Amino acid sequence: MPLNPLRKSIQKSDKNQTGGAEKTMVSLLKNIMVLLLFCATAGTALAQPEPGRGAGRGLGRGHVGHGQAHDRDHEDFRFLLAHHKQIKRTVKELPNGVNTVTESNDPQVAAKIQEHVYWMKERVRKQQPIRMRDPLFTELFKHADQISIAYEKTVKGVRVTEISDDPYVAKIIKAHAKTVSEFVERGFAEAMKNHPVPKKDSSSENEQVEYINPVIKDYGKVVKLSQAAHQPREGSKLCVDLTKGGDVDKLNPAIEKVARFVNIYHGAGKTAVKPQIAIILHGDATLAVLNHDVYSKRFGTQGNPNLDCLHELHEAGVEIFVCGQSLIGKEGNPEEVVVFADVAVSALTTLVNLQTDDYVYLPLLK
Repeated sequence: MPLNPLRKSIQKSDKNQTGGAEKTMVSLLKNIMVLLLFCATAGTALAQPEPGRGAGRGLGRGHVGHGQAHDRDHEDFRFLLAHHKQIKRTVKELPNGVNTVTESNDPQVAAKIQEHVYWMKERVRKQQPIRMRDPLFTELFKHADQISIAYEKTVKGVRVTEISDDPYVAKIIKAHAKTVSEFVERGFAEAMKNHPVPKKDSSSENEQVEYINPVIKDYGKVVKLSQAAHQPREGSKLCVDLTKGGDVDKLNPAIEKVARFVNIYHGAGKTAVKPQIAIILHGDATLAVLNHDVYSKRFGTQGNPNLDCLHELHEAGVEIFVCGQSLIGKEGNPEEVVVFADVAVSALTTLVNLQTDDYVYLPLLK
C-alpha cells in the first residue's frame, strides 16, 4: 500500500516548521484519516463472504460452524412457530414412512418453510442433531443414517417423502410427522413439550409402567430410568431432616419417602450405587421411633405402624437418629426408643455434624 501522501506531508512539515506548522498539522491529520479509512474499507471487503456463502445461503451455511448453523435454524424454527396460523400441512402415511405437504399463502412464510425444511433434511443427512432435549428428536437423529428424504419445492412450500426400510425407524418418522403437524396447529405451546418415543414392539404400546423395589421391598416403589439425566452418583451422602407427622395408625408418609430415596439410588438409575443416608426425626415425627408397646399404650393402636419400614431402612444401612430434646419434650425417654434407632443430643447438633461431614441437607418438613 503506497504511503507517499503521508511521506509528502511529513516532508512538507519539515520544510515549513516556521510559520506553517498549524496548516501542515491539519493536512497531516487529514492524510492519516484517509489512510485509516482506506485500511478499514479494505479489511471489511476482505471479511465479506462470497455471494451465497457463509450467511446461511447456498453451501456456505453448512460450513459456518455448528454454533452459527444451529442459531440460524433455531431462528427459522421460531419464525415458523410465530406464523403457524399461516401454514397448512397435510400428512399421508406410507407403509414405510410419510408423504407431507407444508405450504403457506404468504410468500415470506412459504420461503421460510422451504429454507427450514431443506436445512433439516441436510441435518438428517449429515447426522447433525437439533432439539436434543426432546426425546423424539433425539431418537430420530440416533437413526438418521437409516432415513431417506426426498425434498421437492412447490409454489407455496414443500413436498417431502420420508421413508426407512427399518419398521421401527418408520414408526419414528410417522411420530415426528405428527409432532410437526402439532407445531403447525399449536405453535409455541406445542414446542414447549417433550414428545414420547414410540415403542419398538407394537404389542407393548399400552404397556403399564413397571415399578420396582430393589432394596426396601415393601415401601418406596420407583421406576427405572436408565437414560434420564442426573443419574444416582456413587458416594452420595444424604442428611434427611424429618419433622413431618402423620396419622398415628398409619405409616408416616415422610418415612416412606426415605425408602424411596434408598430405592432410587439402588435401582432407579442405569447402575446401582450405594449412598450414605442418615435421618433425624424431631418435631411431629419424633414419636415414630417408640417401640411397639409404648406406642400402642400411648396412642391406642395395635403396635407402631412406622417400625416395619424403619427397620427395613436400618437393614439397608440408613442411620436413624431421634432428637433427644424433642423426645423428652414430648414426655418420652430414651429407653422407650426402638433398639435400632439412636437418641441424639438434639436435631440441631446432628444436622450440623452431618453437614460438616459433607452430607447434603434434605428437609422433609411440615
